[in-house]
Amino acid sequence: MLKKLLSNPRLTALGIAALVLVLVSILGGAVGSALGGGFLGSPIPAIQLPAEKVVGIGGYDLMNTTVMFWAAILLLIGISYLATRKMTMIPGRLQSAMESIVEFFIGLAESTAGGRAGRRFVPLVLAIFLGVLVSNWLGVLPGVGTVGRIEPVKEWVEHHLEAQIDTVAEEHPDLGHEEQEALALVHLLEEHVGDSFVAFDGAMIPPGRGEAQRVPLNKIVSYTDADLHHIEDVVESHGDLEHDDVYQGILADIEAGRVKEDFVFDEGGDKEEAVNFTGKNTGLLVPFFRGASTDLNTTLAIALVAMVSVQVWGFSALGIGGYGKRFMNVKGGPIELFVGVLEIFGEIARVVSFTFRLFGNMFAGEILLIAMGFLLPLIGLIPFLGLELFVGLIQAFIFSMLTLVFGAMAVMPHGEEH
Repeated sequence: MLKKLLSNPRLTALGIAALVLVLVSILGGAVGSALGGGFLGSPIPAIQLPAEKVVGIGGYDLMNTTVMFWAAILLLIGISYLATRKMTMIPGRLQSAMESIVEFFIGLAESTAGGRAGRRFVPLVLAIFLGVLVSNWLGVLPGVGTVGRIEPVKEWVEHHLEAQIDTVAEEHPDLGHEEQEALALVHLLEEHVGDSFVAFDGAMIPPGRGEAQRVPLNKIVSYTDADLHHIEDVVESHGDLEHDDVYQGILADIEAGRVKEDFVFDEGGDKEEAVNFTGKNTGLLVPFFRGASTDLNTTLAIALVAMVSVQVWGFSALGIGGYGKRFMNVKGGPIELFVGVLEIFGEIARVVSFTFRLFGNMFAGEILLIAMGFLLPLIGLIPFLGLELFVGLIQAFIFSMLTLVFGAMAVMPHGEEH
């Protein structure tokens, strides 16, 4: 095999290029940083369950998952237009592919719901399948979840203060808003003292500035435990926070968001290679784009649309009395009433199951891709991209098939669902 490879110049060149790529990936990522490399290292984006704001448009916050969801919608509209604008008896590749998908789901609907009546489910089931599939696949594109803007320390503090202020307001309703805000800031600094931020010049994080080189919060905002206790005492005594030097100094540090105290990053103890971060900007990387299915709001919205449609199909097929007795059969006695309560809880459980099944699988996949890209840039993602594409397809198919099955069960008379 090796002799054949060496005898073919093209294969030899490809083999050498692949080997170089592997070595660069290993030395350039987090694995190679321990050996003095890490020149391709980049900070891990701020990973959290809620979607992150990309930009504010008037009073509307545009979230990164919303951008990807609309991208999926526009892409589907474009594909549908191209596939149907010049339909012919002998279809082209795109028209043939779309017709095959539609025919496949028509066949599933007819076999599941029994005959042509099952076609009523096809528009929604097919829309869910294509929407979820394209959203899932767009979420694994290069740059999704890894390219973004810098969230400065000031914005990070404001973001985390919202929940803290609500808690403080409940515990101390007698305090004024400024006092509640000061106390919330104290709690925030106490809880997040171990948090760290990326230091950078200008508005971009340079290559090589990865997770290993992060600046702790107390090197950006100068405070001690005594300072925090002092602020608490001022709040309790209803003192003048506006002219308190300690409190105003902390606010000034947060506003500036720069590394202080002559902080020099020296991971290996070698002063000759130490990096002086003093005066540099700090912040967190917030992705511009994030897979729509990694947002719980998106999966919940799709689940609600699916299950509300199931109820509409049931009432339209069996009538209010026919379908309603599945949940409240007064004439059936106590047992039937209890079964009806279980049916109600079952419908709610389906929404929860729909929501978390899709969200959990796609969010876990996003974390896996980010972690592998951090450990082994360039090649770390390759083995898992195929896996994520397959998982995205399976999750879309499961979501749409369960919607079809639940819809078929809803239009059957009570007692015949089996």
